Amino acid sequence: MALINPHINFNGNAEEAFNFYKSVFGGEFAKVMRFKDLSSPEFPVAENEANKIMHIALPIGKNFLMANDVPEIMGKTNENENRSKI
Repeated sequence: MALINPHINFNGNAEEAFNFYKSVFGGEFAKVMRFKDLSSPEFPVAENEANKIMHIALPIGKNFLMANDVPEIMGKTNENENRSKI
């Protein structure tokens, strides 16, 4: 059976949202990476972006719910859109 692992973009509130999802679905985060974890001279990260989520994954059954925060330099994502992306 095929699995679908949804991925959501947030405007800086991914951690807050995923703590809520964790309280609803239970479990522990499989992975949490922050932008500062990848900071290097070749890939500098602004101080205001350092603690934002680059990748987070929460197992739900055999699937994963995944997300990230969109860096400000990439513009805002529309969190109110009503379409799904697969």
